Amino acid sequence: MTTPAVLKFGGSSFRTLAAYGSLAEALGRRVDEEGTKLVVVVSGQPGETEQFRERLSQINPHPEDETVAGLLTLADTIGAQLLATALHRQGRSATVLAGHQLGLVTNSAFMWARLEQSDPGPLRDALRENDIVVVPGGQAADAQGRPTWLGKNSSDLSAVAIAAALGAPRCEIHSDVDGIYSTDPHLVTGTRLLKEVSYNIAALMSLYGAKVLHRRSVRLAQKHRIDIVCRLNRAPFPEGSVIGTRGTSASAVVLNQRSTVLRYDSEDEADRAFAAFHGANIDTIRLTTGPLVAVIGGFVDLEEFQRRQGLIPGTFAGVPVTALRGSKVATHLAASEDEALHLAQRLHDELQDPDALFPEPELLGV
Repeated sequence: MTTPAVLKFGGSSFRTLAAYGSLAEALGRRVDEEGTKLVVVVSGQPGETEQFRERLSQINPHPEDETVAGLLTLADTIGAQLLATALHRQGRSATVLAGHQLGLVTNSAFMWARLEQSDPGPLRDALRENDIVVVPGGQAADAQGRPTWLGKNSSDLSAVAIAAALGAPRCEIHSDVDGIYSTDPHLVTGTRLLKEVSYNIAALMSLYGAKVLHRRSVRLAQKHRIDIVCRLNRAPFPEGSVIGTRGTSASAVVLNQRSTVLRYDSEDEADRAFAAFHGANIDTIRLTTGPLVAVIGGFVDLEEFQRRQGLIPGTFAGVPVTALRGSKVATHLAASEDEALHLAQRLHDELQDPDALFPEPELLGV
């Protein structure tokens, strides 16, 4: 059996139910034109994961991780089944492999689980019987077969893990932007598309909160020398950026409005907090400008997590905005999301000026 193509479509690909039928038609054409089988990783529709989380919190404001992982992953399961039935309507042979069926085994951290091993057997078996295998993103299982979650926005990681298991040389990531830009083009003007991005630069941008790719997916792709091809999620699915061994130094500004910086009473308390977050596989940065810890990307019950870890809770210190020029990094703090937007625009304008000095970290209104 030839190596299948591995594709991922994020939640923004499915803003309406009609989008499932449109994508099913496009996938069928690709099978016919290229004569290849497909593994398609999908996320749930926009907002569905948050809706599940809200319903859960109404019953228990501080649910256990196992319950959260078991419920929130249903959004992606629903998306996978909807795409599969759209493919069936087109007369295509397709099936769904959920996380516990995939052969991806993680540790027993139910949220933000880490991959430990993979067995390509279940995928290869499904591909022998079907032209298209649909996979809900972010799902796996521990050694006891219990459902685990790879974390928020981890469909990228699922796709790269599947590509690695199957020996695919590339993995195509489809989203509402066609590639990696010098900053979020939805928030800041004057952005530039980065056509070729090295693994290290992409991972660095993701670590500080860039939404284009999951950081661990980049590192896994680097380990297996898999090219990550970023495409727009609408036909004709143009290619924008390629993440791989090539790529020159880049200047960028990273703003994730869900990220939060916490201030602790001492450097030792900040170190303990960073170690606790990091140990739970939560993307966290220990800033060097004070007893500060940046928790990246949100979706963490900060108060409850710190209570369970026996930490003295940190106080809100601001929204981080990070400027990168090559390997140089400076994280700035803004007092609110609105101020963070203005700061991101200013920093981006400065970084695009080749004669401008690299901006020093600053605290604005905090």
